[in-house]
Amino acid sequence: MSDHHHGYTWLGSGRELAKDGPRRPAHGEFALSRVPPLELAHWLLKSPALVEGTWPDPQQAADWWVTRVRAHGDALLPHDRQQVSTRTQAAARAVAGGEDVAGGWWLAGGRFLSVCLIGCSPHRFRPEYRCPTG
Repeated sequence: MSDHHHGYTWLGSGRELAKDGPRRPAHGEFALSRVPPLELAHWLLKSPALVEGTWPDPQQAADWWVTRVRAHGDALLPHDRQQVSTRTQAAARAVAGGEDVAGGWWLAGGRFLSVCLIGCSPHRFRPEYRCPTG
C-alpha cells in the first residue's frame, strides 16, 4: 500500500489533451508537460515541480482533491456538480486503500480539467517508480 499520495491538476485545451506524444514518457516534452499522462502512474515520472501537494493522510488527500474540483465548480456541468460529493466519498476510500484517484471533466470552451491523486512509495501497480520528491 502507498504511504503517501501526490496531487496533480491540469486545466487546458482539448487540443493539447489530444496530442498523444507529450503524454508518453518517451517523448521529449513529457517530463515538463503538465498535460496528464496516458497512464496515471506516469505522473511519478514527471518533474517534481508538477507535484501540487503530498499527503500521508488519506482524508487530507481526498479533501485536497475535492477542493480542487470545487474550485472549478461553476464551470462544471450541472450533472457533474451533483456527482462531486459522491466522488469525494469514493476518493477518500480509494486513497485509504492505496489507490489512485483521477477525475476528468470537459468544461465550456473545449477545456478539460484533470485532478489526480497518485499513490507513491510504492505505487500499487508500478512499485519500481521512485518518488518524484525523494
